Amino acid sequence: MSTISAIYLRLPNWIGDVCMSLPSLHALLDTGLTVVVCARPWARDLLAAYQLGGFIEMKGRWREDRAAVHAFRKKAQHAHPRGLLLPDSLSSAMVFKFGGVPSAGYRDDGRSLILRWPVNKPGNTLHAVQSWHYITTQALKRWNLPVSALPTPRQLGLQLAGRHEAEARQALADAGLHANNYILIAPTATGLHKGKIKVWPHYDTLTRHLQESGHTVVMCPPPAEVDEARKNAPSALLIPPLKLGAFATLTRLSKLVICNDSGVSHLAAAVGARQLTLFGVTQPERTGPWSDQARCLGSAQQWPSEHDTQEFVDVLLQSINTAELDDGFRSRDSKP
Repeated sequence: MSTISAIYLRLPNWIGDVCMSLPSLHALLDTGLTVVVCARPWARDLLAAYQLGGFIEMKGRWREDRAAVHAFRKKAQHAHPRGLLLPDSLSSAMVFKFGGVPSAGYRDDGRSLILRWPVNKPGNTLHAVQSWHYITTQALKRWNLPVSALPTPRQLGLQLAGRHEAEARQALADAGLHANNYILIAPTATGLHKGKIKVWPHYDTLTRHLQESGHTVVMCPPPAEVDEARKNAPSALLIPPLKLGAFATLTRLSKLVICNDSGVSHLAAAVGARQLTLFGVTQPERTGPWSDQARCLGSAQQWPSEHDTQEFVDVLLQSINTAELDDGFRSRDSKP
């Protein structure tokens, strides 16, 4: 029997990256051992449905984070913990090292001597989901623990809590909407990528095009992005901000999600929502949505044009409506 008392998992710092780390979390939970998640405070709500051995908030100040890990480990009496670091930073390795958690992680940022189980990055270019799952499987093998393969078809499999569903449906009711009768857009994206804006520039005209076709277009940005969302799509219906779990549910209940390569794209992928992700400055093969329900348009070199995007969305919506009609016929025919 393993002498490992718990596995401490340091998740990445961005919403999309946490979503793409879900297969790694699932692989650790599949071992049957206690899993303690160390992540930014907002991840607590997103992971509320998971049976974790603990959640330690990471504030991004390594001394405070080290103290939090050390205090939790002592209180939980985890005498023989193991740590898995998904971030490549030196500071994340220092937090676990000096918090008393020997760890596995990629050799990077001069931290090889701090890691107990340093792992070389694969030579070939992997999607972020594959890269984090690879380091997870390497750590599990070195700890003589069972390894879970990435599921097929592609899915992240976010587990949602009952309150997430309730909060999302209440938000829809307050807006006079119900499931599958709205298109959700996300006309914002945080920060820049190599100095370039990560927001497709034609959300306003796309919104008006969809409205003229009879669709209800809604958006639900976080508080800090409400003004930008209003500027980028002024005619879209604004739903008040929701916590991450409820927002992820909102994507699942929509007819279609249209977004940039951002946290919204990965939240939608995490729950298997039907989505179109638009690219203009990032690489779909590296950070595209990990879902067979997702479609991508554009490239790292150029945004898709306004015309091409409208045509693509129209065809996509037509295929969704056809599939729903076929499902309705099958449901009717199956009744006694």
